[in-house]
Amino acid sequence: MAGNNELVWRPLSRTMRYALDILAHLAGKEGEWVPGEQIARELAIPANYLSKILNQLRKGGFVDSQKGWGGGFRLRPEALERPIQDVLRIVEGAIRLEGGGCLLGLASCDEAHPCSLHPYWNRMRETFHEMMTNTRVRDLRR
Repeated sequence: MAGNNELVWRPLSRTMRYALDILAHLAGKEGEWVPGEQIARELAIPANYLSKILNQLRKGGFVDSQKGWGGGFRLRPEALERPIQDVLRIVEGAIRLEGGGCLLGLASCDEAHPCSLHPYWNRMRETFHEMMTNTRVRDLRR
């Protein structure tokens, strides 16, 4: 928990953080089928929220699902090499912060007429984009 004088910035939504937690968890299970109830319990994600995210990850080709006894969810082997920006696109629909506008909300802020924070915000966006592009699901493995 952040103290009173501590700034906390979370550019990723709760859904995205949960999706990355799920993938990291499944990556650590090395192809093992893991029941949804177990994932929900071990990661403290509400079951209905987990179901929605797992469905998105399944449709996006990150996880396989199997019903019945011995079933559950597992990470697809090829998903290990996918960049986490692919997860963001599936879960959020787009990579946020790209082109993200002015941090101060100024309509006239652009490369030709930058505000005082423009160069810093550009660097943050570039660093974020680089991290999302270069970090693979395998890098999340616990």
